[in-house]
Amino acid sequence: MSHPTPEFRKSSYSTRNSQNCVEVADLDGGAGAVRDSQHPDHGRLEFTSAEWRAFLAHVKSDQV
Repeated sequence: MSHPTPEFRKSSYSTRNSQNCVEVADLDGGAGAVRDSQHPDHGRLEFTSAEWRAFLAHVKSDQV
């Protein structure tokens, strides 16, 4: 699953001054992507819409 270069933004779950941040991007069809903000050129993880919804649900419930 490869998409054109998406627009990444700092995750709302990352703290303002933290060095350990991730960036997220919305992809077509409700899919999503995550990458390391300190190493954006090292690639990204892409999720289908079902995987993205499950991932977000786990993050919101502090299971990740």
